[in-house]
Amino acid sequence: MGSIESSGAEVVTVDVHTAKGLTHAGHVYLDVRTVEEFEKGHPDVDKVINIPYMFNTPQGRVKNADFLNRVSSACNKEDHLLVGCQSGMRSVSATGDLLGDGYKNVRNVGGGYLEWVKNQLPVEASVANA
Repeated sequence: MGSIESSGAEVVTVDVHTAKGLTHAGHVYLDVRTVEEFEKGHPDVDKVINIPYMFNTPQGRVKNADFLNRVSSACNKEDHLLVGCQSGMRSVSATGDLLGDGYKNVRNVGGGYLEWVKNQLPVEASVANA
């Protein structure tokens, strides 16, 4: 078992190839992009969950006030989570929030979905791309 840090929550970032390997080892890929972004394409892995960290509104992006509640209803605090977004910005914030909320095994996916695609890793789309 790894050591548990009791002090500040430090976000650990892994690259997309490491993330893909970890999904084969049972890690859950938590995609924090909007539903629309997720449906256009997401990593094709065994366990993927889409819980938006932010919503698009006419005023711009707004943080999802229910994010931590939604994650806690889908995952346990001991689950191994890989947090990914479009380019790696939202996922850093989401990972920090999860660590601050007591999740112990959370990692940020560096570069997000754009990096995943750039590295030609498998993707799945829920809707046809127009």
